[in-house]
Amino acid sequence: MSDALWVFGYGSLIWRPDIPYDAVESARLPGWARRFWQGSTDHRGTPEAPGRVVTLVEDPESHTVGRIFRVPPEAVEGVLARLDHREKDGYLRRRLEVEAWSEPGSKPGPKPATPTARTALVYMAAPGNPQWLGPGPDEALARHIGRSHGPSGSNREYLLRLRDALRELGEHDGHVEALAALLED
Repeated sequence: MSDALWVFGYGSLIWRPDIPYDAVESARLPGWARRFWQGSTDHRGTPEAPGRVVTLVEDPESHTVGRIFRVPPEAVEGVLARLDHREKDGYLRRRLEVEAWSEPGSKPGPKPATPTARTALVYMAAPGNPQWLGPGPDEALARHIGRSHGPSGSNREYLLRLRDALRELGEHDGHVEALAALLED
């Protein structure tokens, strides 16, 4: 592959990209909401007791803020193989347009008045995949997350690190904040 690739991270990729990249920007994906509706049997849970991780669901009234990472051309093939393995538990690739921004010499931050449009690769899990858990009351989702643990660590840690990373980006995600508040009570 001869072109660089932008990858949009909206879950653990925000705080643990674990891929080679040569640029990072904050980004916003309009029309999609981040939800803890996907099961994880290989990272934050086990086949016997799946954890819950985020995916994106279409919602014209919502947006999802995360980070995009520019993968240099020489690393694209390896990164795709790595991400396909990392996101193998029900995720599919999509290319979507995001609104991106950064300030030279600084880390990603709040959205400016005029972001740059970029096409980014997004991994998302759709309803009907074998690990789809779907929606539920926040209290039930938080209890599920609170008791789940897998090879990558506790599901609680995943949620709280995501919340902290979003706060660092200046983003308040109501779904993530509500679940984190229930776990911290």
